[in-house]
Amino acid sequence: MDILEFILNNNNYLEDLITRSTYHSNAIEGSTLTYAETYAILYNDNSFKIAGKEPREIYEAINHKKALELVFENLQNGDEFDERFIKKINETINRDIKDTEGYRHVQVFIRGSEHIPPEPEKIPNLMTYFVYNYNNNEEDVFTKIARFHIEFEKLHPFEDGNGRTGRILLNYELLKNNTPPVVISKDDRIKYFEFLKNNDTIGLAKWLKDLSIKEEERMKKFEFKS
Repeated sequence: MDILEFILNNNNYLEDLITRSTYHSNAIEGSTLTYAETYAILYNDNSFKIAGKEPREIYEAINHKKALELVFENLQNGDEFDERFIKKINETINRDIKDTEGYRHVQVFIRGSEHIPPEPEKIPNLMTYFVYNYNNNEEDVFTKIARFHIEFEKLHPFEDGNGRTGRILLNYELLKNNTPPVVISKDDRIKYFEFLKNNDTIGLAKWLKDLSIKEEERMKKFEFKS
């Protein structure tokens, strides 16, 4: 069965995937929303009251869902993987929080990392090479997404939302290859950052494959038949 078709036609799993992806990806970046609060925001559960949260966290949840929906739309339409698409994902993630367009124009630093991303004036050329190499890479899908995820996070091409953008792009490529998506848990935050810090393409690729297999088992509980 086509995995994207299953996701879009099984509303229970669609809500499950979007809520988990949104909750964990935002929590990795510091969001304090609970899983239940995230679901209530995304799916208008008015029976659940949310108090004491920053507006930014609410926008982050809504925007992440919209960015995932852009991925589904891109895949359904057979659109290209290009710089326009990457920028659109990031702009959607940052909407009503930090309304930036395009690549960053300032130097950025990655919290907790010794790596300093390239100067902003170098980003347009570096991203042109990034997309060209991405589209012409013929490695297996897990090695590919691991390699380019590490590279993307090192480039840090946007002023904000690089981690969330990069993790969404992981699932873009997996779904494009009819492979179960991955959800990186907030509980694995340290392990995940270690892969990035150490440029460990092989380790990250193996771990992402394990997460994809784990996700397929979850999908079967929602009546997915491989």
